[in-house]
Amino acid sequence: MSARRLTAGLAACAVLLAGAGCGGSAPSGAAGVAAGRDEGPLKIGALHPVSGANAVDGQQMRRGAQMAVEAINAAGGIRSLGGRKVELATGDTQGKAEVGQSEAQRLISEGAVGLVGTYQSAVSTNVAVVAERNEVPFVMDVTATDAIFANGYRYSFRVQPGSAAISEAAARYLKQVSQEAGKPVAKVAFLHEQTDFGSGAAEAFTEAAERLGIEVGPNISYDALTVSDLTAQVTQVKASGANVLAVAGYYRDSLLAAKAVNAVKPDLDAVWGVSNGAFDQPKFVAEAGDIGERYFSTNYHYDAQKPETAKLRAEYRRRYGDPMRTGAVLSYDAVQVIAQGVERAGSTDLEEVREAIASSRVEPLTVGAGPIAFAPNGDNENALPILMQIQGRQVKQVYPPDKAESKPNYSVTWRQ
Repeated sequence: MSARRLTAGLAACAVLLAGAGCGGSAPSGAAGVAAGRDEGPLKIGALHPVSGANAVDGQQMRRGAQMAVEAINAAGGIRSLGGRKVELATGDTQGKAEVGQSEAQRLISEGAVGLVGTYQSAVSTNVAVVAERNEVPFVMDVTATDAIFANGYRYSFRVQPGSAAISEAAARYLKQVSQEAGKPVAKVAFLHEQTDFGSGAAEAFTEAAERLGIEVGPNISYDALTVSDLTAQVTQVKASGANVLAVAGYYRDSLLAAKAVNAVKPDLDAVWGVSNGAFDQPKFVAEAGDIGERYFSTNYHYDAQKPETAKLRAEYRRRYGDPMRTGAVLSYDAVQVIAQGVERAGSTDLEEVREAIASSRVEPLTVGAGPIAFAPNGDNENALPILMQIQGRQVKQVYPPDKAESKPNYSVTWRQ
């Protein structure tokens, strides 16, 4: 066994919370599952929170994955397997790590050739363990934490840019945009949810900002699942004298932060999303009230300049009556990665599929510096964070310049 495989196996055993132990033999029933992968539709598993606090995003992502399956089948299925059709096998994580883990095991046992998911870093951490133990490719659509990719796992891949990349870009873009506007940032307060996602974003942003000469503090955390009001936290921000508030959270809690900003009225030049689940959403613009144009967000984003993306999003709106969020586009991309891996492998053998995914180059519908291509640790080396701003009550790509729909407007008057 290679050193990398041994490290990955030990890491998986260390964090596996339930079920199956860490012996060297294949999982029970593996032969039957392998045979099942060669019968009927090719199953790709999709794990998202379609109930619970993040159900809206989870439902969007499941729909995006389903639309990818339909597109693959409409184009002839998996041609290297005689036009074999693809089927989406779904699991509801409920936003809970232990549920995501058990659902991943179920989908694998039912013959899934790969998994996509999960929206929440804590859930993806457990699913990655299950995928590694069962040697099934797991292509993460939305998962911010970088810790998974330090374990030496062979079967974990990620489409979006990671937490460190987004956070470092957020600090760099803030310095550049504020300086270009003649209002250089001096001090940033950071408000974040308390799990690996938010804490990791805050830590990486703070390190990058301080290297750029930007003071960061206070650093304020909260429980995204239980918080009902963030007025006290934003009042602390106001008292700190920070001229920018950075926020790393999910949709519901980030909306609470915006409502608290409206109520407390701290003297801010900008509210700066870092991997934020709300500030780049059309729904947020409608629900947050009179927020003006000081809301920015550094994150992954669908490619607004690509005609194929526009076509997909128009079809989504026609079907479901809602704008298609970036998470759903990433799920679409992740399913395409697995399907094209099987196509190139010409096989459902999981090791062959894994090797094909690892060497794949898939054109994304999200913003990137090139095709989806995986580094040795499984990260998409062409993933590109982008800065967005709410302008004229629409979310616009504003930075870097070669990806921008319009220029950033950091010097507008704060409207409350």
